[in-house]
Amino acid sequence: MIDKDINQITEEDLNSLKEDEVPEGKKLDYKEILPGNSQDNKKEFLKDVSAFANTSGGLLIYGISEGSDNAIPEEIKGLDISNPDDEITRLENMIRNGIEPKISPIEMISIRLSDSGKVIILVKVPKSWRSPHRVTLRGHNKFYLRISNSNHEMDVSELRNAFNLSETLTEKIKRFREDRLSNIIADEGPVGMNNSAKTVIHIIPLNSFDPGQISDLNNIYNNNQNFQPISTHKSKERYNLDGLIAYTERTSNYIQIFRDGIIEAVDENLLDTRYDGNVIPSGIYEKEILEAIKKYLAILEDLGVETPILIFISLIGVKGYAMATNARAYKLEHLRPHYLIDRDVLLLPETLLENYGIEIEKSLKLSFDSLWNACGYPESRNYNEDGDWDPK
Repeated sequence: MIDKDINQITEEDLNSLKEDEVPEGKKLDYKEILPGNSQDNKKEFLKDVSAFANTSGGLLIYGISEGSDNAIPEEIKGLDISNPDDEITRLENMIRNGIEPKISPIEMISIRLSDSGKVIILVKVPKSWRSPHRVTLRGHNKFYLRISNSNHEMDVSELRNAFNLSETLTEKIKRFREDRLSNIIADEGPVGMNNSAKTVIHIIPLNSFDPGQISDLNNIYNNNQNFQPISTHKSKERYNLDGLIAYTERTSNYIQIFRDGIIEAVDENLLDTRYDGNVIPSGIYEKEILEAIKKYLAILEDLGVETPILIFISLIGVKGYAMATNARAYKLEHLRPHYLIDRDVLLLPETLLENYGIEIEKSLKLSFDSLWNACGYPESRNYNEDGDWDPK
């Protein structure tokens, strides 16, 4: 139940914790009552949350009493509160004001018990990629880890390791992207590359770099309509050493999903110069990218890959390209030097996706604005004045 989507947890799941005598542990903690508003109560709550985030993530369950051994659930008591949403807001404010840096996404829900009408409140804390997090309540300024079923204040060596691991993750992600782009440019990708401009999407779950992180790709093979290259339909699909690949035979378009959950997709069609010249087709380019990313995220969600997830968009071989903004004159856009891209490789800013429910169009606005910046424009014209997706 711990790794289940919090919105799918039911009263039956809670009852099974008692029936199966599931003990507290590294990722599970039972609490009979909610934390109060005293400084000590707030501190204990923030210790629990930050320790989970700094370790492996976990689930806090409020409304379950423990047995005499202080680990096995004894009774699903519930909480006698009139407005669970107000209590959830209060807990969210505690976290927002008492932990640095921010932990996200923390999910909280309430479940009403059928027999008593009381509620259980669940707080699901993710393993954080921004760790270590510290409790800052009134200058408390301490860091915690989850050890077995209790919290432990980090010593100097543990704190040093935590900061080093955070920096190492950033470097691993950066190096992975650079290495993959270098392979594509050097025609050392999983399929033969044509000498043409390309769009590359990398979708990288942060836990993909955890040791032993393996996804079962068997259900995707010949069984997932979302497993398609960016702007074309696949004609071939096969396993390879890295995982699973789908590709087209006439172009270099492909999607590769690695066994650790990383997705790489390469497309040549959207930047094809044979008919229109060296232009980016503003009417369809962002739309195709968005549709592809939505499909790829659906694959990861089906695989049970946890967020947060980083999304990278790169353009290769685009020096001298222009943004085609006028339906009548788009073939001549590349003749306007003031609006030409000045470099061969564009690395657009990354997008952090904190959960699968986030609006992808709004999340990618910064990346698309940066692409238009590279073409001499202040922002993408496919968004309205409120920053909402409104394609032209």
